[in-house]
Amino acid sequence: MYRYRDDQFDSSMMNGLQAVGTWQEFFNHPRSTILGLLSALYSLGSICSLPFVPFVTDRLGRRWAIIVGSIIMMIGAVLQTASQDFAMFVIARFLLGFGIPFAIVAASSMIGELSYPKERARIGSLFNSSWFIGAIVAAGVTLGTFAMPTNWGWRIPSILQICPSLLQIIFIWSLPESPRWLVAKGRGEEAYAILVKYHAEGDIDSPFVKAEYAEIEKTLELERESSNTTWKELLKTPGMRKRVLICSFLGLATQWSGNGLTSYFLSPILENVGIHDNREKNLINLAMTCWGFVNATALALTVSKMSRRVAYLACTISLTFIFTGWTIASARYAINGDQASSRAVIAFIFLYSPAYNMAFNALTYTFLVELFPYHVRAKGIAIFQWWGRAAGFFNQFVNPIGINNAGWKYYISYCIFLLFEVFFVYFLFPETSHRSLEELAFLFEGEKMREEQQKRIEEHIEDAQPPVTPTYKENDKGSAIHVEHLEK
Repeated sequence: MYRYRDDQFDSSMMNGLQAVGTWQEFFNHPRSTILGLLSALYSLGSICSLPFVPFVTDRLGRRWAIIVGSIIMMIGAVLQTASQDFAMFVIARFLLGFGIPFAIVAASSMIGELSYPKERARIGSLFNSSWFIGAIVAAGVTLGTFAMPTNWGWRIPSILQICPSLLQIIFIWSLPESPRWLVAKGRGEEAYAILVKYHAEGDIDSPFVKAEYAEIEKTLELERESSNTTWKELLKTPGMRKRVLICSFLGLATQWSGNGLTSYFLSPILENVGIHDNREKNLINLAMTCWGFVNATALALTVSKMSRRVAYLACTISLTFIFTGWTIASARYAINGDQASSRAVIAFIFLYSPAYNMAFNALTYTFLVELFPYHVRAKGIAIFQWWGRAAGFFNQFVNPIGINNAGWKYYISYCIFLLFEVFFVYFLFPETSHRSLEELAFLFEGEKMREEQQKRIEEHIEDAQPPVTPTYKENDKGSAIHVEHLEK
């Protein structure tokens, strides 16, 4: 979850810095193209790193990929804090963006692969809702420093970006590695021990764990036989192409649904409806992020009970209506300066948050982990990230120009795209809820493949013995489970 603190800390910090006087003066009051470039370099860094992310995640493991990304982000945060000019700040933004996909792809995969099947959706959703923890911290910090008369008013928020990455490096060793990655690397004994500890309360003879391990092992075996792990695999079959189409759409939708406006450019939006005081802007930013955390956490604990298709349809339909109302209210204010319209815009911004979080925040990574089989999961999430970061780069570069030149009329483009999202979800999204990752591995591959998978799993359950035996010993840290390899 620290991964999301880092990502949202950045967007909320950039939002807040636009209302910090010393930052504005240091960078000569950036507007339009320059402001867009400062924000967009983060996404450009992410785009450049994505070809390397699946290699590191699949070769070194989920934990080491998180560490690699965290180290790169810490370097970027130090450089941003020490920035002496525009170029130095831009390079720091690029490095921060370069590191974040390593942590995103690895963390989302690891959480989905480690979670108890019944809790997978809820835990994945909580992972996404922690996005707002970083936002609240950054909004609070910039609120506390915006009035400082020195450059530390923006350097303090910058240096604090080190904290999430540092916490990741410290605490990652308390987490087990993905059992599916371990099985794929021939380390079945370790994988089985993890499943016993976390899914069966230490019961090595648990029928559930035996079935789960057999399902993982035989599904990965069948995946290896029927496919390879190259990038071409993602375009090889109709089923894989459909997966790529859906994840590409999600990458665009999670950025082009209007959230990029409030994440990075809340200040100019508020300027357009008559709110000019920097303190008031920062208070609205902080209130909005706190509200986002509350509703995102509540939705994370409840929306997983809904089917995926219903949740995404409810999300996209709600966003279409809310953003249309937002656009109309902005237009009314621009035409006659109506204060009621100004307040309506703020109300719609707050209504937007739970509508977006219902699916695009609460379910996206859960859905992606379910959509892709293990052997291309990291690549699939990397493709999602590529489209998301490309859309984010476009948004962050174009949004300030559009807001500055077109005002409320610019919002119409988002209304049109949101309507398109409704139809895309209705016609193309599959249902993935209430099934294990292995049951979903051949979602689009036909009954023949699923029957072969089930046959192998049943044979393995009948014939196989657990790959490990436990012994219970006492040590100076208390009772712990130790795993001994079976004698060959």
